[in-house]
Amino acid sequence: MLDVKPTPEQMTTLVGKSLYEEVWKKLCALIEEQYDMDRLWNNGGKAWTYEYKYRRGGKTLCALYARKNCVGFMIILGKEERLKFENERETYSEEVQSIYEGAKTYHDGKWMMFAPTDTSLFDDFIRLLRIKRKPNRK
Repeated sequence: MLDVKPTPEQMTTLVGKSLYEEVWKKLCALIEEQYDMDRLWNNGGKAWTYEYKYRRGGKTLCALYARKNCVGFMIILGKEERLKFENERETYSEEVQSIYEGAKTYHDGKWMMFAPTDTSLFDDFIRLLRIKRKPNRK
């Protein structure tokens, strides 16, 4: 667990201004508009500098990751959630379907990692989050 969450300046330096302003901040705002969750900063492990997790009641909704010039968005779909996704997969963008296909399946679900460079997949991201949990705001 990190003692200090990165400042906006540190994030801008790490991922770059446009990714921080246009992707990271907008995606966080979108999630926070619909979900009231605990937000946890962690070390990003081997592949990432930071992990920013949305959790509630011991369950993770999704996580954002940051490293040099890159933002990651991860969502893990469990068994029931995968069935829901597969029933409506044609309604998702080709990119989301392709990432789903290539995602590794672990004991706790299918780990889908996206590296968004703009907001084009945000609608799909929100739909994926809704498979995991109904929005608890509004």
